[in-house]
Amino acid sequence: MTVLAVPFHLDEPLPDLELPLPADRTIAPDLPDGAPWERMAVLYEEVAEVVAAQVRNGRVPMVLSGDCTTSLGVVAGLQRAGRDPRVVCFDAHGDVQTPQTTTSGYLGGFPLRQLVGGADRTAPERLGLRPVPEQDVVLVDARDLDPPEADYLAGSRIRHVPVDAAVQAVGEAGAPVYLHVDVDVANPEDLPGTLFPAPGGPSLATVADAIGGIVAAGGVAAVGLACTYRTGSGADRRLAGLVGRLSAVQ
Repeated sequence: MTVLAVPFHLDEPLPDLELPLPADRTIAPDLPDGAPWERMAVLYEEVAEVVAAQVRNGRVPMVLSGDCTTSLGVVAGLQRAGRDPRVVCFDAHGDVQTPQTTTSGYLGGFPLRQLVGGADRTAPERLGLRPVPEQDVVLVDARDLDPPEADYLAGSRIRHVPVDAAVQAVGEAGAPVYLHVDVDVANPEDLPGTLFPAPGGPSLATVADAIGGIVAAGGVAAVGLACTYRTGSGADRRLAGLVGRLSAVQ
Protein backbone atom coordinates (compact mmCIF):
# COMPACT_ATOMS: atom_id res chain seq x y z
CA MET A 1 0.00 0.00 0.00
CA THR A 2 1.12 3.53 -0.81
CA VAL A 3 -0.20 6.37 1.34
CA LEU A 4 -0.90 9.56 -0.62
CA ALA A 5 -1.75 12.79 1.18
CA VAL A 6 -3.91 15.40 -0.55
CA PRO A 7 -4.05 18.17 2.08
CA PHE A 8 -6.94 20.15 0.67
CA HIS A 9 -10.53 20.91 1.60
CA LEU A 10 -12.17 21.35 -1.79
CA ASP A 11 -9.79 23.75 -3.59
CA GLU A 12 -8.28 25.26 -0.43
CA PRO A 13 -4.92 23.99 0.90
CA LEU A 14 -4.82 22.52 4.40
CA PRO A 15 -1.11 22.57 5.26
CA ASP A 16 -1.86 21.73 8.90
CA LEU A 17 -4.16 18.76 8.20
CA GLU A 18 -3.43 16.14 10.86
CA LEU A 19 -3.35 12.73 9.22
CA PRO A 20 -3.77 9.44 11.06
CA LEU A 21 -0.66 7.91 9.45
CA PRO A 22 2.38 9.25 7.63
CA ALA A 23 2.26 9.77 3.89
CA ASP A 24 4.64 8.28 1.37
CA ARG A 25 3.87 11.14 -1.01
CA THR A 26 2.04 14.44 -0.76
CA ILE A 27 0.07 15.85 -3.70
CA ALA A 28 -0.21 19.61 -3.23
CA PRO A 29 0.18 21.48 -6.52
CA ASP A 30 -0.24 25.21 -6.89
CA LEU A 31 -3.70 25.67 -8.34
CA PRO A 32 -4.54 28.27 -10.99
CA ASP A 33 -7.07 31.02 -10.53
CA GLY A 34 -10.59 30.06 -11.49
CA ALA A 35 -13.85 28.65 -10.22
CA PRO A 36 -13.61 25.97 -7.50
CA TRP A 37 -14.44 23.02 -9.75
CA GLU A 38 -11.91 24.21 -12.33
CA ARG A 39 -9.25 24.36 -9.62
CA MET A 40 -10.23 20.96 -8.24
CA ALA A 41 -10.04 19.49 -11.74
CA VAL A 42 -6.35 20.47 -11.83
CA LEU A 43 -5.75 18.96 -8.38
CA TYR A 44 -7.57 15.73 -9.16
CA GLU A 45 -5.81 15.34 -12.50
CA GLU A 46 -2.61 14.93 -10.53
CA VAL A 47 -4.33 12.57 -8.09
CA ALA A 48 -5.64 10.48 -10.99
CA GLU A 49 -2.21 10.22 -12.61
CA VAL A 50 -0.49 9.17 -9.40
CA VAL A 51 -3.23 6.66 -8.53
CA ALA A 52 -3.11 5.16 -12.03
CA ALA A 53 0.67 4.77 -11.84
CA GLN A 54 0.47 3.09 -8.45
CA VAL A 55 -2.20 0.64 -9.61
CA ARG A 56 -0.29 -0.22 -12.78
CA ASN A 57 2.69 -1.03 -10.56
CA GLY A 58 0.63 -3.41 -8.46
CA ARG A 59 0.25 -1.06 -5.51
CA VAL A 60 -2.92 -0.18 -3.60
CA PRO A 61 -3.12 3.59 -3.07
CA MET A 62 -4.63 4.96 0.12
CA VAL A 63 -5.56 8.61 -0.44
CA LEU A 64 -5.94 10.82 2.63
CA SER A 65 -7.64 14.17 2.10
CA GLY A 66 -9.80 16.79 3.75
CA ASP A 67 -13.10 15.97 2.06
CA CYS A 68 -14.84 13.48 -0.24
CA THR A 69 -14.41 15.20 -3.60
CA THR A 70 -10.96 13.60 -3.90
CA SER A 71 -12.83 10.41 -4.80
CA LEU A 72 -13.29 11.84 -8.31
CA GLY A 73 -9.55 11.72 -8.90
CA VAL A 74 -9.15 8.29 -7.32
CA VAL A 75 -11.87 6.66 -9.42
CA ALA A 76 -10.58 8.38 -12.57
CA GLY A 77 -7.13 7.00 -11.78
CA LEU A 78 -8.45 3.47 -11.35
CA GLN A 79 -10.26 3.73 -14.66
CA ARG A 80 -7.09 4.94 -16.39
CA ALA A 81 -5.30 1.88 -15.05
CA GLY A 82 -7.97 -0.39 -16.54
CA ARG A 83 -9.79 -1.05 -13.28
CA ASP A 84 -13.48 -0.11 -13.45
CA PRO A 85 -14.40 -0.19 -9.79
CA ARG A 86 -17.44 -0.72 -7.70
CA VAL A 87 -17.69 2.07 -5.12
CA VAL A 88 -18.31 1.43 -1.42
CA CYS A 89 -18.78 4.67 0.48
CA PHE A 90 -19.04 4.97 4.27
CA ASP A 91 -20.46 8.40 5.09
CA ALA A 92 -22.88 10.02 7.51
CA HIS A 93 -24.12 12.10 4.57
CA GLY A 94 -25.42 11.18 1.14
CA ASP A 95 -23.18 13.41 -0.99
CA VAL A 96 -25.77 13.12 -3.77
CA GLN A 97 -26.70 16.79 -4.04
CA THR A 98 -26.81 18.72 -7.29
CA PRO A 99 -26.55 22.47 -7.97
CA GLN A 100 -30.35 22.44 -8.18
CA THR A 101 -31.03 20.60 -4.91
CA THR A 102 -28.41 21.96 -2.54
CA THR A 103 -29.56 24.59 -0.07
CA SER A 104 -26.12 25.27 1.39
CA GLY A 105 -24.17 25.34 -1.88
CA TYR A 106 -21.49 23.16 -0.24
CA LEU A 107 -19.59 21.41 -3.04
CA GLY A 108 -18.53 18.60 -0.74
CA GLY A 109 -22.13 17.38 -0.89
CA PHE A 110 -21.85 16.49 -4.61
CA PRO A 111 -19.19 13.80 -5.22
CA LEU A 112 -21.19 10.58 -5.06
CA ARG A 113 -23.76 12.03 -7.45
CA GLN A 114 -20.88 13.10 -9.70
CA LEU A 115 -19.41 9.60 -9.68
CA VAL A 116 -22.65 8.15 -11.04
CA GLY A 117 -22.96 10.77 -13.79
CA GLY A 118 -24.91 13.65 -12.24
CA ALA A 119 -24.44 17.04 -10.57
CA ASP A 120 -21.73 19.44 -11.77
CA ARG A 121 -19.75 17.83 -14.60
CA THR A 122 -16.81 20.25 -14.77
CA ALA A 123 -14.26 18.09 -12.97
CA PRO A 124 -15.53 14.69 -14.13
CA GLU A 125 -15.42 15.72 -17.78
CA ARG A 126 -11.94 17.18 -17.50
CA LEU A 127 -10.75 14.01 -15.80
CA GLY A 128 -12.36 11.76 -18.39
CA LEU A 129 -14.27 10.10 -15.56
CA ARG A 130 -16.75 7.52 -16.78
CA PRO A 131 -19.92 7.27 -14.69
CA VAL A 132 -20.05 4.37 -12.27
CA PRO A 133 -23.33 2.44 -12.70
CA GLU A 134 -25.64 3.10 -9.77
CA GLN A 135 -26.02 -0.61 -9.10
CA ASP A 136 -22.26 -0.79 -8.52
CA VAL A 137 -22.42 1.66 -5.62
CA VAL A 138 -23.00 0.83 -1.95
CA LEU A 139 -23.66 3.79 0.35
CA VAL A 140 -23.13 2.81 3.98
CA ASP A 141 -24.99 4.66 6.74
CA ALA A 142 -25.77 8.15 5.28
CA ARG A 143 -28.16 8.93 8.10
CA ASP A 144 -28.16 12.71 7.59
CA LEU A 145 -29.99 13.31 4.32
CA ASP A 146 -31.76 16.36 2.96
CA PRO A 147 -35.20 15.55 1.49
CA PRO A 148 -33.99 15.74 -2.15
CA GLU A 149 -31.20 13.30 -1.32
CA ALA A 150 -33.60 10.87 0.32
CA ASP A 151 -35.92 11.10 -2.69
CA TYR A 152 -33.07 10.49 -5.11
CA LEU A 153 -31.73 7.49 -3.22
CA ALA A 154 -35.20 5.98 -2.92
CA GLY A 155 -35.54 6.01 -6.70
CA SER A 156 -31.97 5.10 -7.61
CA ARG A 157 -30.23 1.74 -7.86
CA ILE A 158 -27.60 2.75 -5.31
CA ARG A 159 -27.72 0.31 -2.40
CA HIS A 160 -28.15 2.37 0.78
CA VAL A 161 -27.49 0.13 3.76
CA PRO A 162 -26.68 0.34 7.49
CA VAL A 163 -23.19 -0.46 8.65
CA ASP A 164 -24.08 -3.93 9.88
CA ALA A 165 -25.24 -4.86 6.35
CA ALA A 166 -22.23 -3.44 4.53
CA VAL A 167 -20.21 -6.63 4.11
CA GLN A 168 -23.19 -8.56 2.75
CA ALA A 169 -24.11 -5.72 0.39
CA VAL A 170 -20.61 -5.64 -1.10
CA GLY A 171 -20.68 -9.39 -1.60
CA GLU A 172 -17.93 -11.67 -2.76
CA ALA A 173 -14.84 -10.53 -4.60
CA GLY A 174 -15.57 -9.62 -8.20
CA ALA A 175 -14.98 -6.26 -9.83
CA PRO A 176 -12.38 -4.18 -8.00
CA VAL A 177 -13.60 -2.01 -5.14
CA TYR A 178 -12.87 1.61 -4.34
CA LEU A 179 -13.42 1.78 -0.59
CA HIS A 180 -14.12 5.35 0.52
CA VAL A 181 -14.53 6.30 4.19
CA ASP A 182 -15.59 9.71 5.43
CA VAL A 183 -14.68 9.54 9.08
CA ASP A 184 -17.87 11.38 10.08
CA VAL A 185 -19.69 8.10 9.51
CA ALA A 186 -18.79 7.31 13.13
CA ASN A 187 -20.83 8.49 16.05
CA PRO A 188 -19.52 11.96 16.98
CA GLU A 189 -19.33 10.85 20.60
CA ASP A 190 -16.56 8.49 19.47
CA LEU A 191 -14.97 11.01 17.12
CA PRO A 192 -15.39 14.58 18.37
CA GLY A 193 -14.24 17.42 16.16
CA THR A 194 -15.82 16.45 12.86
CA LEU A 195 -16.78 19.37 10.64
CA PHE A 196 -20.34 18.17 10.00
CA PRO A 197 -21.26 15.90 12.91
CA ALA A 198 -24.34 13.74 12.49
CA PRO A 199 -25.80 12.56 15.81
CA GLY A 200 -26.18 8.88 16.37
CA GLY A 201 -24.54 6.44 14.04
CA PRO A 202 -22.22 3.49 14.61
CA SER A 203 -19.28 3.41 16.94
CA LEU A 204 -15.76 3.62 15.56
CA ALA A 205 -15.27 -0.02 16.48
CA THR A 206 -18.37 -1.04 14.52
CA VAL A 207 -17.21 0.90 11.48
CA ALA A 208 -13.76 -0.66 11.75
CA ASP A 209 -15.25 -4.16 11.95
CA ALA A 210 -17.32 -3.58 8.80
CA ILE A 211 -14.30 -2.22 6.96
CA GLY A 212 -12.28 -5.21 8.11
CA GLY A 213 -14.89 -7.55 6.64
CA ILE A 214 -14.81 -5.80 3.28
CA VAL A 215 -11.02 -5.81 3.21
CA ALA A 216 -10.92 -9.50 4.12
CA ALA A 217 -13.19 -10.34 1.18
CA GLY A 218 -10.49 -9.10 -1.17
CA GLY A 219 -10.63 -6.96 -4.28
CA VAL A 220 -10.03 -3.52 -2.74
CA ALA A 221 -8.04 -1.65 -5.41
CA ALA A 222 -7.86 1.76 -3.73
CA VAL A 223 -8.85 3.39 -0.46
CA GLY A 224 -9.95 6.95 0.24
CA LEU A 225 -10.07 8.41 3.72
CA ALA A 226 -11.75 11.79 4.11
CA CYS A 227 -10.31 13.37 7.25
CA THR A 228 -13.23 15.71 7.83
CA TYR A 229 -12.27 17.03 11.23
CA ARG A 230 -10.86 20.16 12.79
CA THR A 231 -7.15 20.59 13.37
CA GLY A 232 -6.33 20.09 17.04
CA SER A 233 -9.38 17.92 17.74
CA GLY A 234 -7.31 14.78 18.29
CA ALA A 235 -9.44 12.85 15.81
CA ASP A 236 -6.36 11.61 13.95
CA ARG A 237 -5.22 9.69 17.03
CA ARG A 238 -8.65 8.17 17.63
CA LEU A 239 -8.65 6.67 14.15
CA ALA A 240 -5.80 4.22 14.79
CA GLY A 241 -8.00 1.11 14.89
CA LEU A 242 -9.96 2.02 11.78
CA VAL A 243 -6.81 2.92 9.86
CA GLY A 244 -5.28 -0.36 10.91
CA ARG A 245 -8.12 -2.22 9.22
CA LEU A 246 -7.71 -0.15 6.05
CA SER A 247 -3.97 -0.73 6.05
CA ALA A 248 -4.53 -4.49 5.89
CA VAL A 249 -5.45 -4.21 2.21
CA GLN A 250 -3.08 -6.34 0.12
